[in-house]
Amino acid sequence: MTVPEYDEVYAALWPRLVRTAYAVSGDLGVAEDAVQTAFAKAYRSWRRISQMEAPVAYLRKMAVNEVLNDRRLARRRHEITSDEPPERADAGSPDVALAHDELWRAISSLPPRQRAVLVLRYYEDLSEQQIADVLGCRPGTVKSQASAALATLRTRVDHPSRAGEGL
Repeated sequence: MTVPEYDEVYAALWPRLVRTAYAVSGDLGVAEDAVQTAFAKAYRSWRRISQMEAPVAYLRKMAVNEVLNDRRLARRRHEITSDEPPERADAGSPDVALAHDELWRAISSLPPRQRAVLVLRYYEDLSEQQIADVLGCRPGTVKSQASAALATLRTRVDHPSRAGEGL
């Protein structure tokens, strides 16, 4: 097996990791910054990372942790808003697609770790153990965070529950 080149991995993973980080942070700027920081850190250690059994999982972990660290350390930049945004998002952008969705608004209101658990589970389709590895916690913590998040969503999303279906 050949070692994947950094630029190939960067090009292939950038969109996916930005979407994941955006789903965790709810802020496209924070997501892009987190993924960029993760890739910058990975570049310095690419020889070691590329030899890992799962370099993609490691990069995902780095990006998600950057989002969570950004929230925890309150390093977020505060931008000055204006009446008109400098650019309009097109209909296919994550901002437009997610901002008008009731479920997304409810997910966005969750605490960052609960939101991360749901995104990694239902968007990235990771197992409890894989999520625990990404977040640096135990699988039991993942289960309790997911349970609490789903319970909160059930109270916030306004739709009748259907038999046999859960969030």
